[in-house]
Amino acid sequence: MPEATGSSHTMRALTELRQRILNGELQGGTRLLEVPLAEMLQISRTPVREAMSRLAEEGLLERARSGFVVRTFGLDDVIDAIELRGVLEGTAARLAAERGANPELLSRITRIVAELDECFDGGPGDTDFESYSRLNADFHHVLAQLAGSKVIARELDRVMRLPFASPSAFLPDKVDMVSRRHSLDLAQAQHREIVAAIGEREGARAEALAREHARTARRDLEYVIARKRSLTGPVASIALIVD
Repeated sequence: MPEATGSSHTMRALTELRQRILNGELQGGTRLLEVPLAEMLQISRTPVREAMSRLAEEGLLERARSGFVVRTFGLDDVIDAIELRGVLEGTAARLAAERGANPELLSRITRIVAELDECFDGGPGDTDFESYSRLNADFHHVLAQLAGSKVIARELDRVMRLPFASPSAFLPDKVDMVSRRHSLDLAQAQHREIVAAIGEREGARAEALAREHARTARRDLEYVIARKRSLTGPVASIALIVD
């Protein structure tokens, strides 16, 4: 029981601290100390220490002489994280095509694409943003599994924990949906083509499509950076990017 309780406290600390960093409450450069955080979370120092160590492994914190500091990211760091996701997803797509994807997973990702299509049934202003965001995350989660490689799945999970490498990091919000509908249409077309290439065992094509798909996130990033001041609310983690 004590081990289960300790593990539960660590996960609670990890989840809450990660959320506070990503929503901008704990800004880049903020020093985090065990005792104040343990008091705030009403748990012992050990799970707080373990949670901060995990966040340092994820890249959100960096170790300091005493405690940890919330990281800031240069624009090059963010672009590199997006490129790395593209390389890993491209490799996952190629291996899935070349090795032959698990039929159950291939059927599942095909259903996800069909459900994503339904998000676009209305006009640009009627796009179901909440469902699109959820299904988009599901698509990329299954894509990571299709290669049947635990190594690739693990590394993709690691890089996607960075606030800017997540497939949904720079999706338009509901207010901005009409003006950026074209970006979503392009991304959805790429979803369909990636799955088709994997199903047809076209490894090189699947890899190229997946890598290009990740680069749409870079274009979305550039759009967000151009409107950084006005978008700090909808994309709170943008505050972690330093010029």
